Amino acid sequence: MIDRESAFQLLDSQKPEPHLIHHAMQTEAVMTGLAKHFGEDETLWSITGLLHDLDFPTTKEAPEEHGKQSVELLKGKLPEIALNAILAHNSEYTNHDPTTKLDIALRCAETVTGLIATNALVRPNGMEGMTPKSLKKKMKDKAFAASVSRDRIRECEKLDLDLGQFFQLAIESITPIADSVGLVKRT
Repeated sequence: MIDRESAFQLLDSQKPEPHLIHHAMQTEAVMTGLAKHFGEDETLWSITGLLHDLDFPTTKEAPEEHGKQSVELLKGKLPEIALNAILAHNSEYTNHDPTTKLDIALRCAETVTGLIATNALVRPNGMEGMTPKSLKKKMKDKAFAASVSRDRIRECEKLDLDLGQFFQLAIESITPIADSVGLVKRT
């Protein structure tokens, strides 16, 4: 399996916009937190999170290809379970339904990053002091981070995590990297 440094170099070689690198790193962090929580392979889960949007710079105008091109680029670098999760994270277009814990975790982890990042950017203290309660409130406001799928985030319940637990885990996972992914308010 590809190591983290090589995975990051591969991601960077696709020339993603900075916000996509931040999203990849946030997803990596949440996936690491989920792997720890469930006693799963942290390296596998984190690298799957880091590389899940590898092809986005070339597929953003062709959503039906998103995930498929990543799988082609990653064959021999990630195990089949990770490749399946990458396809399943975009199941609405790839018709590759999420079936494993890794599939479901990737879908809700990569989606929650949008809600958390948007919330951090409008808060005076960024990530500092963010709570599950504040995220639950933002979930109810459909105009807030409107492109973030609330249903996908709620898929955490398929992992036996309620929304509050999932938000807490995601906040705790992203907070340590907040500075490197642009989620710390500068004074």
